[in-house]
Amino acid sequence: MSRMEAGELSDDAETPAPGEPRPSLGLSRRRLAVLVAGFVCLWFVGVFARQVGEAATAADQAEAMQARNAALQSDIDALQSELKLIQQPGFVDSTARGYMLGSAREIPFTIDPQASPLPSNAPGSTGIRPEVAPLSDSPLDAWLKVLFGSG
Repeated sequence: MSRMEAGELSDDAETPAPGEPRPSLGLSRRRLAVLVAGFVCLWFVGVFARQVGEAATAADQAEAMQARNAALQSDIDALQSELKLIQQPGFVDSTARGYMLGSAREIPFTIDPQASPLPSNAPGSTGIRPEVAPLSDSPLDAWLKVLFGSG
């Protein structure tokens, strides 16, 4: 069996003869044009995707600004209503009494800081809580007793 028959290549088969043309990479003008067109298309897609991303970011920023403007408008409305309240004569008189600037007929007074605190059951005290009878059973237990009897 010879070397060629055994599937082995000879050394002279690997390198072409000096006069023979070498194998080309297969890049004809047409393939090169298709390749360039492909890269241009990819570039266009990339530019378009970036612009879409920037547009989405701008839309998100616009929504955030609208939400912030709405919050600021509600703050302005609350401050304007508070301004109307504090400009009323009743509020001004009440605040003036806090600084002992009431009318001449009023007798200013203060509570002594050394005074003992009121007991928890004093009349008008917020410390008095109505007594509520504790529930012996939960509502579910009550329904189960009604449906199935006590057991």
